[in-house]
Amino acid sequence: MVQRFDVSTFAQGAQYLDGRLAPGSAGRTHTVVDPATGEQVYTYELASPADVDAAVAAAQRALPGWAGATPGERSDALHRFAAVLGERAEELAQAESLQCGKPIKLSKEFDVPGSVDNAAFFAGAARQLAGVSAGEYSGDHTSYIRREPIGVIGSIAPWNYPLQMAAWKILPAIAAGNTIVLKPAELTPLTSLMFAQAATEAGIPNGVVNIVSGTGRDAGEHLVGHPAVAMTSFTGSTEVGKRVAEIATSTVKRLHLELGGKAPFLVFDDADLTAAVHGAVAGALINTGQDCTAATRAYVQRPLYDAFVSGVAELMDTVRLGDPFDPDTDLGPLISHAHRDRVAGFVDRARSYATVVTGGEAPGGELAKGAYYRPTLITGAAQDSEVVQRELFGPVLVVLPFDSDDEGLRLANDTPYGLAASAWSRDVHRTGRATREIKAGCVWINDHIPIISEMPHGGYRASGFGKDMSAYSFEEYTQVKHVMYDNTAVARKDWHRTVFGSR
Repeated sequence: MVQRFDVSTFAQGAQYLDGRLAPGSAGRTHTVVDPATGEQVYTYELASPADVDAAVAAAQRALPGWAGATPGERSDALHRFAAVLGERAEELAQAESLQCGKPIKLSKEFDVPGSVDNAAFFAGAARQLAGVSAGEYSGDHTSYIRREPIGVIGSIAPWNYPLQMAAWKILPAIAAGNTIVLKPAELTPLTSLMFAQAATEAGIPNGVVNIVSGTGRDAGEHLVGHPAVAMTSFTGSTEVGKRVAEIATSTVKRLHLELGGKAPFLVFDDADLTAAVHGAVAGALINTGQDCTAATRAYVQRPLYDAFVSGVAELMDTVRLGDPFDPDTDLGPLISHAHRDRVAGFVDRARSYATVVTGGEAPGGELAKGAYYRPTLITGAAQDSEVVQRELFGPVLVVLPFDSDDEGLRLANDTPYGLAASAWSRDVHRTGRATREIKAGCVWINDHIPIISEMPHGGYRASGFGKDMSAYSFEEYTQVKHVMYDNTAVARKDWHRTVFGSR
């Protein structure tokens, strides 16, 4: 068994302000609960608006020096940052599994190495903040583009991938020369705090990375509306994203939203059935289905439909629920008992209009102490039912049949969301059409879920706008400035005649 993380390292508090841990001042506490056991593992004082003000002030003080550093200096610091994260990989994985209930093999093989790789990528990308090359576009002037930091960034991250979301928010922002205040979900602050500590250990100046651990109403809304925060980046539900947008627009600040998803999994009749079945189970159950890109709606062309359903049901029944720290565990608990009950509510209501083929219940025995829910397969639901249209955020896959390619593509696009999708076929023309016509920020072909640092992540429509990861994220975290030099040395320009005198 893997050793469990020792939370006493955060005895000084769950705020990280100007390079040090500190207690919150909201006058209320929050307890981190191990969702696998229901045990309380860490109680901390929540952040108040005053703590947010202190974090923003620290970021403001650090901004001139960090923004004024050369790209090479920021790159060197980020390379050291990646190295420190790599050295702390084991304890990062332990902390992530403890606070989230993730299987340790997911934390060790996906969350942590992905975050380290992100740091290494942005270390290199920090030296690539290029603008358009200089040119004489008017004939009398030389123009060029500067890319400059925006300023203090206020970011809010969700609880499903706390470490990776900290990386996605912090790394492009600071690589571009900004400073940042991140509010993690109050359920899962541990790895965000460790991420900030690693930044300090790597030599990134105090105040460049700050963490405020508090509620959305007290800390989050104050951070979004803070007049000294120049940009807000939020990842979370579409409903909360709408509230964030309302507050951010009142101060006319830059806004980046990565919101909910309801990813279609489109299986054409010439697909490799075994590959599609395995892809659907893996894509639906990763992180216990608590993934905005998870496969949630499988549309299967009728000739393969029955075999696909039976194959998925059979494979789901082999998935091993258990202690997240057991390396043989495949599926951990949901984030909380309340969220488990929410997911169960969707499934229980679906029984009145659809068929629960497998799963659809919480396990008994020792696992009953945790927020576990069995992998669940549903068929027979109507396209407009809530289990098809709404984001469940749990280990639930709904399968529906389709006949023509046109129908399948229409159904794939028939939700408000547009974050991710996949299409399964051996026919390059079919898959090519799917990539063109599916309205989503990412379309996988014959796979579902993999992400890489070099490529962007972000959605269409109700899934938000803006990109995480990749060089495209620099467009989110930089200001574009046009600089124009006069080349004529003439006092009275020809265009002045439009204001006074004549030629």
